[in-house]
Amino acid sequence: MLTLSEKECIALINKGECFQAEVEGGSFIVKIDEYSPVVCTAIHNGHRLRDDLKKTFLLTKEERFYEEDPYTDEMLSSFPIVLIGNDSRFEYDLNRPKAHSTYFKTAWDKQVWQKPLSTKQRSESHAKHQSFYNVLSALIARLEKQFKNSIVFDVHSYNHQRIEADTPTFNIGTSQIDIERWGATCHHFEKQLSKMELPNLAVRAATDEVFQGRGYLIAHVNAHFDNTLVLPVEVKKVFMDETSGELYPLVLEELKAGIKQAISETAAFFMRRFGKRKSVRNVDLLSSTLSPEILSLDKSLFKLANNVATLKYINPINIASERKKFLARKGAVAPEFSYKQLNLNPYQFREQLYKLPVENVMDADIQLLYRHVIDNLATKIDLLCSIGNDDFVYNSLKYYGQPDKDDIANAEFLLRAPNIEADDEEPVYDAAHAVKSFQKQADDWGIKCKVEKSSRIVAKAMVDSERNCLLINKDAMFTGKELVAFAYHELGVHMLTTVNARRQKLRVLSLGLVGNTHTQEGVAIYSEYCSGNLTLNRLKILALRVIAVNLMLEQRDFSMTFQTLMREYGQTTEQAFILTTRVYRGGGFTKDFLYLKGFRDIVNLSKTTPLDNLLVGKAGTLDLPIISEMVERNMLEKPVPLFELKHKSTPETAVIDYLVSAIR
Repeated sequence: MLTLSEKECIALINKGECFQAEVEGGSFIVKIDEYSPVVCTAIHNGHRLRDDLKKTFLLTKEERFYEEDPYTDEMLSSFPIVLIGNDSRFEYDLNRPKAHSTYFKTAWDKQVWQKPLSTKQRSESHAKHQSFYNVLSALIARLEKQFKNSIVFDVHSYNHQRIEADTPTFNIGTSQIDIERWGATCHHFEKQLSKMELPNLAVRAATDEVFQGRGYLIAHVNAHFDNTLVLPVEVKKVFMDETSGELYPLVLEELKAGIKQAISETAAFFMRRFGKRKSVRNVDLLSSTLSPEILSLDKSLFKLANNVATLKYINPINIASERKKFLARKGAVAPEFSYKQLNLNPYQFREQLYKLPVENVMDADIQLLYRHVIDNLATKIDLLCSIGNDDFVYNSLKYYGQPDKDDIANAEFLLRAPNIEADDEEPVYDAAHAVKSFQKQADDWGIKCKVEKSSRIVAKAMVDSERNCLLINKDAMFTGKELVAFAYHELGVHMLTTVNARRQKLRVLSLGLVGNTHTQEGVAIYSEYCSGNLTLNRLKILALRVIAVNLMLEQRDFSMTFQTLMREYGQTTEQAFILTTRVYRGGGFTKDFLYLKGFRDIVNLSKTTPLDNLLVGKAGTLDLPIISEMVERNMLEKPVPLFELKHKSTPETAVIDYLVSAIR
């Protein structure tokens, strides 16, 4: 971070240049990532005292910390313009007029100094106070000139245990606000704050209930500017133990995200009413650039985890020979699969993973996205390290989950549906024909990739992201409808998201976000549905995968599951072997139930939300809100689907539509 004088900061502001700097010996921080009509201040965040003041200061560190507003800077970290006080309010209080900003002897009924501060000591503190307001004034003058109006969120925190009455989580102080002019914005802010959800806490916002907003910051702005609203807000110290100072990190994380939403929504509301533009969205008031901290973290994470691809290690390398032996013995002895060796040290991997500087990412939601990915990768490495041993199925359950009662009921429902004759009358094509068909479709869609046969995959087709290649099982046979459906599935979703991820500045979208398997497979099956080529046979295959996973978890015996699929579910030896191998590979792989579950969830999501942004890379629905926000903020390249991700019913799809609608 730069160290700049007050005059240097003001000069940069007047030029409209962005910067981050400590000012006047570090007394306060100015962060301007982008010029926006929204300013956030945390003037009581600081804890510093000058050395010459420490000698005569009487309060303990804990007593000082109690009256300060720790972590308010973190609550505001998502915003492009923030001013943060670094010095303790006991040295000088930025929320009091300069002449009264230094305490003569006592504060809050406690003696602060052994003896009153000297004129020189007070003058030095007053100079810092003046410097802060000079910079703030220059900034607001610039914003009013550029945007006509601006809004300042003056954020504090308060101790509540000493107040006997029930107190609000957020208190907006309006005693110095022109309610006739700005009242609707104040009310909107209160409503937005009340929507917030915090872990194990009831949330309530109120106006003038505990504090009335009588501080100097709003008074100063009101005295010098006509077109800027200051909203003083006090946050109840529910994010920490106010007595001991112990932080509650989970509450603070949710608070940061909630405050980001409440402030940006309120600021957009304010600018629509009072700004030059009438179509302002909350994302328009957030930074549109990827900070160096985000790019650095992303680069380090990708370098560390780039080769941790599940299917590369989990697909047996001797599947062809073991299938031949297993079928020759009529399923009496379970196959002995071999796997590719893991070429990384799991202990070092986890250690390096959790050393990544996620806390340097200032945007609350983007930081949380990376935390999700890191936690997910730690679980994934446990899964890969246990391939072939008894812990694998447990780790698979942790990573993918298992089918619940609804999943099994959906599968049984589909399997009981009478066959549709047309599905059984189509001609079939071999793998060589499929390769040509898929390659032509890829060329027609403008996707640069290879399509080739493989003897090392269990599925009929699979995208190899590393090689940018669509692999076709050399023994697979496809109907005409399957050729179209698989093209939509593998090329239109899996290959497209692989290509799209590589176009993004953030490589985390190539690694995969949390829940990307569930989401991507759901979107891929949904794309088959959109193409009009989703068949009952295909739905039954997805249903059988759910059943196979459930049988694996109940029976834990390859041969028994194989026999059950043939005896009770009418599968041929070849079909039963493929299904059983899929769920027993690695030692018990539960992923396969996610295809049907993901499809159901995407069908439901498509009714309320556009799906296009799920094609930005290997995305998941958990982080779809921040992914969509980043697309709107131009941080990510907006994905363009190869076809409309919207199912349109026709007379030909009536039966399938009914079955899909019945999946709960």
